Amino acid sequence: MTGDDVLEILDALRRAGADVWIGGGWGIDALLGRQTRPHRDLDLMHRREQEPTVVAALAEAGFAESLDWRPVRFVVADAAGREIDLHPLVFAPDGSATQASLEPGCPFVYPTACFVTGTIEHSTVPCLSAEQQVYFHQGYEPSDRDRHDMAQLREAFGITTHF
Repeated sequence: MTGDDVLEILDALRRAGADVWIGGGWGIDALLGRQTRPHRDLDLMHRREQEPTVVAALAEAGFAESLDWRPVRFVVADAAGREIDLHPLVFAPDGSATQASLEPGCPFVYPTACFVTGTIEHSTVPCLSAEQQVYFHQGYEPSDRDRHDMAQLREAFGITTHF
């Protein structure tokens, strides 16, 4: 997945009227304003009520569902092997959101302040804050990619991470 791929996907979703935010590795690179490593996929958070719009826009762009773990997440892929990991969010009136988890009664929490912007290929993009990225990188054994990403956030933002 390249930066141009990300922008192409975001453009298709924007044209369809869907609100999305980048998380994961591309989200961290958006916060940093530069690509720091190769990415195998794109993590996107979207408004759950806009899911039909998101799915239709991505289908029009050549993506088809390859994994269904709803309500937690689902994945779409295209013939070129590009993958998008989609995370449905339910928003509260104050702008915060929750995402279902595999643990009943323990949703992932998205504070209002975690919805920020970053930069990919000199374009401003919606993404998750550094603090939210750190929050999602807890409670599991990190991969080398995770260690790399957290080191980037520590260096750029002086943020404390648990690994």
